[in-house]
Formats: sequence, C-alpha cells, structure tokens
Amino acid sequence: MSRAQLTRTGILRMALGGGAADPLLPAEGGGGRRAPFLLRALRIAVVVCLYWFTSIAMVFLNKYLLDSPSLRLDAPLFVTFFQCALTAALCLGLSLGAACGPPCPGLPALRLDPKVSRSVLPLSAVFIGMVTSNNLCLKHVGVAFYNVGRSLTTVFNVLLSYLLLKQTTSLYALLACGVIIGGFWLGVDQEGAEGTLSWTGIFFGILASLCVSLNAIYTKKVLPVVDGSIWRLTFYNNVNACVLFLPLMMLLGEFRTLYHFDKLGNPSFWGVMTLGGVFGFAIGYVTGLQIKFTSPLTHNVSGTAKACAQTVLAVIYFEETKSFLWWTSNLMVLGGSFAYTWVKGLEMRKVQEDPNVKSSERNETGV
Repeated sequence: MSRAQLTRTGILRMALGGGAADPLLPAEGGGGRRAPFLLRALRIAVVVCLYWFTSIAMVFLNKYLLDSPSLRLDAPLFVTFFQCALTAALCLGLSLGAACGPPCPGLPALRLDPKVSRSVLPLSAVFIGMVTSNNLCLKHVGVAFYNVGRSLTTVFNVLLSYLLLKQTTSLYALLACGVIIGGFWLGVDQEGAEGTLSWTGIFFGILASLCVSLNAIYTKKVLPVVDGSIWRLTFYNNVNACVLFLPLMMLLGEFRTLYHFDKLGNPSFWGVMTLGGVFGFAIGYVTGLQIKFTSPLTHNVSGTAKACAQTVLAVIYFEETKSFLWWTSNLMVLGGSFAYTWVKGLEMRKVQEDPNVKSSERNETGV
C-alpha cells in the first residue's frame, strides 16, 4: 500500500498489547446477552467499514496526486516527503495533546534525541525504499492492477524468513505462495496483452514487496531502541525520512519541478495533499481497531476482501474493460493470499495449543 505499513505494524502491537479495559466495550454482566452482542456486531461492522473506506480512499487520493492528468505533478518524492512530514507533525501534536490532558500510556512524550535518531537510521533507509517504491508503483500502474503489481510481499516474507531467520515454511503455505506467483505472472501477461503494462511499475512493485518484508524485520530489531514505543519509532522514522528525502529530491530535480508547478499556490491542491497525508496516518489507527475488535486472521481476510473491492471499484471508476484471464490473475493472487493466511493461522493455533512448545518458540511463531 503505502507509507502506512510501519504505522500498521506498531498499532497492531498497541492494540494487542494493552492490558487496560477498553472503554468502548460494554461492561460485563447486566443488560442481558442480546444488547452486548448487537453492540459488538455493530461496532465490528463500523470498524471494518471504516478500515475499507480509509484504505481505499488513501489509494485513490495517492493515485490522483501521483498521476493525475489534470494535476500534472511529476514529483512523487515530494508527495511522499510531505506525507512523512505530516505524520511526524501529527505524532508530535497528539503527544503534546496527551501531555496537556489525562495521562495516556500509548502516547509518550516525544523529543528528538540525535543518538536515537542515528540508531533508527537503518530502518529509515528501508522505510524510504518502501514508501517510495509503493508510490512509484502506483504512479506507473493502474489502481486496478496495483494489488497484483505488489502482491509478492508474502513470497518475500517466506524467502527472507528462511534466509535471515532460518525458519522453514510448511508445504501448504508454499503452495499458497505458488498460487500468488502464478497470479502475478498471469496478471503481468494480461497487462501486456492489453497494452497497459509498465515494466517500470512492475519493477517498483517487486521492490515494494521486498521492502515491506525488510521493513517488518528491521522494525522488530529497532523497537528496543525506542523502548518498544511504536509512536516514538514512527516519529523518529518519519523525521529521518524527511531529512533523507531532501537530497534525493534535489538529485532528481524535483525542486525545479515544484518551482514550475502552476498549482503550488492553489489551496485545493494543498487540501488534497493534507487529506492524503491524514488518510495515510489514519490507516494505522483503523487497522489496529479492526485487529482489536476482530482478530489478526480476520483482519487479513478483511484486507483481502478489501483489495478485491478496490480492484472492482477502480475498474468501474476508470471505465476499464478487463479480460477473463486478467480477472483470473486477481482471483489467484487474492485466493493465494487468503489460503496462506488461513494456513499460517492454523499453524499458529496448533503451536499455541501444544504444551510441549517453549514459550519463546510460540512468540517467534506468532511474530
């Protein structure tokens, strides 16, 4: 998707790690069984709809900013830079707001420590590669093909887990990865047959998939530096990214592009830019809500269904006509992703229920 991947990982930890009672949940006891069930069902439906809306809207907004014929802004790094700067500002603003009000353990006080910033720098480099390649993939491919174009994240997760962590993967999970790879190549073939294939977009889609997997590994390594606080990590990561983006923008001539951009003083343009950044920041929060009120497995299933809905909406919105094999490639990617999620969910459940497995092994499998 986008630069929100890191925030999603952190909010997931916050959502599952908190031990305090949730004020949104109905109190135990009293009121009968029907009301709590209806409240939970309604709350889950609202959270899932909110996740779908935020995620899909973010993709369409970024597509407009990156590749709109009416906007004609050829500065993808600047768009990403602005969203990172807005994320850092929102983290700082929420932290200051929490400091002025009741204490909130999830929102620690933020201050910029150069030593911590240097420790987070390796993750920030991977983070820049992730968000930039995500946006460049979206710039060069259509929204309908975007999900297939960067669908190899699961495959890279399996590959890197074996190469870096020496973790093996079950046969059924490997078969699911095979279905994803088959769907990816079929989609590339059909995009070529329809004359809409962009090898630049495919390259950045594959690079985005690799960087998303690396980002998860580096996030786990760097979290102890910020005392396990995802808000501090998000803040430092985005501040570092803003600093690193400046020389890249200068090297690629984006400052010159912005100087000649005719809508730089247009309030509507900055409104869309701000809205895209807010949606990018909000996706982490609504992702955490969905996991909290359902489960990680249900969240992944919901994400797969959302990707399907996003593809259909993109085809309708852009008035595209796709072949049967093109739709088959999407179904293969979505089906393979769902199958992998289901298989890993069953394997994790068996590990958690096995009394002979050490707790450290359980945690490793769960991550």
